[in-house]
Amino acid sequence: MTNRPASWRMPTPKQMEKMAALVRKSVPRERGLAPDDDLPREYWEALLADPGADAEPAIPSGGMRLSQIPQHVLRVGCHRCARVVEIQRADAARLYGPDALWKDVGQRLLDNTCTQRTGRHEEDGCWPAFE
Repeated sequence: MTNRPASWRMPTPKQMEKMAALVRKSVPRERGLAPDDDLPREYWEALLADPGADAEPAIPSGGMRLSQIPQHVLRVGCHRCARVVEIQRADAARLYGPDALWKDVGQRLLDNTCTQRTGRHEEDGCWPAFE
């Protein structure tokens, strides 16, 4: 432990004035939008001109059935242990059936090879990240 006073961590008045001057310079001149302000017309035009605006929302790959997934290699990772498990769609359909949900299959694949076992049901298992 040292006997230095806590004031050594505090900037001097001259340093504080210098920092305040830098902050004043970086403040934008025009006011931004308030939460209740209307968005600019250009924003809406750009949003509606987007070619994907009329497209149907995509189903997340975790919620799709194996027969609906276009990729040949399916990959699921674990947020907890950073493992990645890959399986071919044909093999997954053969093992779990073509109507099985990919999120269920991915969870089973991770659980079968899980290395994070604590003994508590709430903490055991992997946390899937579908890619």
